[in-house]
Amino acid sequence: MPRKSDKKVALVTGASRGIGLAIADRLAASGFDVVLSARSADQLKSAAKSIAKHGNDVLAHGCDVRDERSVDQLFAALKRRFGRLDVLVNNAGFAGELKKIDELPAELWRQTLETNLTGTFLCTRAALPLMRRGGTIVNNLSVAAKRTFPGMAAYVASKHGAMGFTLTLRDELQPKGIRVIALMPGATDTDIWNHFWPDAPRARMMSPESVASAVVNAILLPDNATVEELLIAPTAGAL
Repeated sequence: MPRKSDKKVALVTGASRGIGLAIADRLAASGFDVVLSARSADQLKSAAKSIAKHGNDVLAHGCDVRDERSVDQLFAALKRRFGRLDVLVNNAGFAGELKKIDELPAELWRQTLETNLTGTFLCTRAALPLMRRGGTIVNNLSVAAKRTFPGMAAYVASKHGAMGFTLTLRDELQPKGIRVIALMPGATDTDIWNHFWPDAPRARMMSPESVASAVVNAILLPDNATVEELLIAPTAGAL
C-alpha cells in the first residue's frame, strides 16, 4: 500500500548529476518527497544519499527513458511507494559529438531522438494517471528548442520536437489544472559539454544550482499562476 503523507511527490529523470540532481536537491529542500531516476545505478545511489540529508523520503529507481517497459516499471514503483505524483521533471537527455548532417550516423540520430523526445513522451504518458489539479510538468528543452547549432542536427531536432510536444501537452492539460513549463536553460556547467566541446569556457556558464533555483521557484507559484516558458541565460552572454 502507498504510504500516507501530506508531502508532495516529485519525480526527476536524469537525476544522477547536473541540472537534474540540482533540481531534485532543491525540491527535497523545499519539502518534497523525491523520486530519482537515471540509467547509472552507482551515480543514482550517490545522488539519493546526498538528497536524503533534507529528511524527506527519497526513492531511487533506475530507468532508461527510451524503453517503454523500463518506464512502466519506474512508475509502478512510484505508485507503490507514494500513490501520487505532483511534479514531473523530464530532464533526461542525450547529446552526442558534433556531426554535420552528411556525417551523422543514423544510430546517433535515433539515440538522440529516442532519449530527448520519445523519453519525454513515455514518462509524461505514464505520469498523467497519477497527477491531479495543481500538478506541474517541467520539460527541460534547452535553448536548442528555439535555436539552431551547426553540427547538432539530431539534438536540435529532438528539442524542437519536444517543444511541439510541450505546447500540445499544455493545451491538453490546461483544463485539468496541470501546469506545463518549457525550461530552456542556456549554457550550464554540466557534463554534457564533454560530448561536443570539452574545452568550453565553463567559467562563463551558469551553475546547475542557479537553474534549479529558478525552476523550483516556478513550481512553487500559487496554483492560479504559471510560468509557461522559463528561459535562463548566463549573465556573461552567449559563449
